[in-house]
Amino acid sequence: MTIIHPHDRSPWSIFLIFLRLGLTSFGGPIAHLGYFRDEFVTRRHWLSERSYADLVALCQFLPGPASSQVGIALGLSRSGYSGALAAWAGFTLPSTIALILFALGIANYGDAVAPGALHGLKVVAVAVVAQAIWGMARSLCPDTPRVSLMAIAACIVLLEPSTWGQISVIAGAGIAGLLLFKPVQATTHDPLPVTVSRRAGVLWLSLFFVLLAVLPMLAKLLPGQTLAMVDAFYRAGSLVFGGGHVVLPLLQAEVVPSGWVSNESFLAGYGAAQAVPGPLFTFAAFLGASMNTGPSGWIGGLICLLAIFTPSFLLVIGALPFWEQLRRSVGMQAALAGINAAVVGLLLAALYQPVWTSAIHQPQDFGLALVAFIALMFWQLPPWLVVVGSGTAGWLLSFIL
Repeated sequence: MTIIHPHDRSPWSIFLIFLRLGLTSFGGPIAHLGYFRDEFVTRRHWLSERSYADLVALCQFLPGPASSQVGIALGLSRSGYSGALAAWAGFTLPSTIALILFALGIANYGDAVAPGALHGLKVVAVAVVAQAIWGMARSLCPDTPRVSLMAIAACIVLLEPSTWGQISVIAGAGIAGLLLFKPVQATTHDPLPVTVSRRAGVLWLSLFFVLLAVLPMLAKLLPGQTLAMVDAFYRAGSLVFGGGHVVLPLLQAEVVPSGWVSNESFLAGYGAAQAVPGPLFTFAAFLGASMNTGPSGWIGGLICLLAIFTPSFLLVIGALPFWEQLRRSVGMQAALAGINAAVVGLLLAALYQPVWTSAIHQPQDFGLALVAFIALMFWQLPPWLVVVGSGTAGWLLSFIL
């Protein structure tokens, strides 16, 4: 039986609940979903175990950051659209502020920071991405066809690393999934506790696709850094399947070749993003604040943050009324199985270029990355501690070697 807490229904209360989670939720999206389950199923009884599992399934089915999308849906279920916004803001704010401040610190006081410490952050990104690939491959590539799809996707993306090359791989993997896989249909579930009309859902989904199609055309017709940033980050937020780490290759293809952000800053920021709680998508705020041209600082960070999260709002709210049909579609599940295998391949390609090639130059770099990987995978140390340790080790090695 669901227990109602009326005081939990005001947007301000929802904001404070998610702000506490945003300050304490370390460990990446899987850990975030565990924190959410403890808070909203076990402690607050906002929804049943089965409803929560179904909500997680929906958000993993959609592109975008699953844990943030679950938070948006939970806020929506308690207090409508204002609740959805409050939940997202509370969960996202702490890491956003921390990463923008880190970007400003590098920009203004970069000379005061030991190069070895920044290099240590780039090295720890190798361990973090390798850990993500390991975990994702075990669950998303459990058989030979999906391992093969993963390898093919990685090879294609290494040969054609552009954004459109990655999009083509995802689309091709969806078609391959339809042809190759026959998933078993799930039957037992509880209805999701979110009411959005089908008409409203169609409007939100239509807006999602209109922006996805129109923003690239506007960016070409009206050349300007701000519109180009909105287009790039909106597209990245629209096409990321498989969790926050998969946004790495999409964003790198947008911001580094164009000269918006240097590869060194990109990888240092990605390493620092592992040390803060909350969603990994707030890495977009770091990139926006680090822009070499156009809007940067707080304004640039907020522009990129809003652009990358907007698809999550539109997709979650738009898909909720149709989830009952989607969850019964064996074809959609098959396509998603192919897409999930391909995104592991995208991340595998990103592990080599830019992460490995930019960070591992000497034997001690490989040794530090190996120790960081073992600390994350086998010693089960918290990511923030591994990041701080790697930065310190990089600083010390710069004196010793």
